[in-house]
Amino acid sequence: MRNVLATIAGFIVAALVVYIFESLIGQNLFPLPEGSEPTNMEWLKNNMNKIPVGSKVFVVTVHFIGIVAGMFVAGFISKTSMIPAYIVGMLMIAATFFNIVVLPKELWFTLSDGALALVGFLFGTKLASKQILKE
Repeated sequence: MRNVLATIAGFIVAALVVYIFESLIGQNLFPLPEGSEPTNMEWLKNNMNKIPVGSKVFVVTVHFIGIVAGMFVAGFISKTSMIPAYIVGMLMIAATFFNIVVLPKELWFTLSDGALALVGFLFGTKLASKQILKE
């Protein structure tokens, strides 16, 4: 039961980190153009070129941080198994790659988002494994 809770909590933390940083902080630091609709996928598909570069860099960074944070929390709560951390990491990588496929982006954005998501998984694995109690 503890591992189920660890997985759910880790995923919620990862999603909240991405949402808070991407939507609330990122859009205040790098405002979107007037009349933009960031929750409308069609608007995003047709207007990716209007989104500030700083906002895109922030998104890539936040995807990395979200994966690491979620995996850490999953490992911290579980204490006995890496499986919850792996599940959280894989779900977040899947979400990142879904985002890459669904929204057309510049090559640098696509490559850096995918690469940093994978690096985040590796870094998250190291942090989560340090939370597992050795018997």
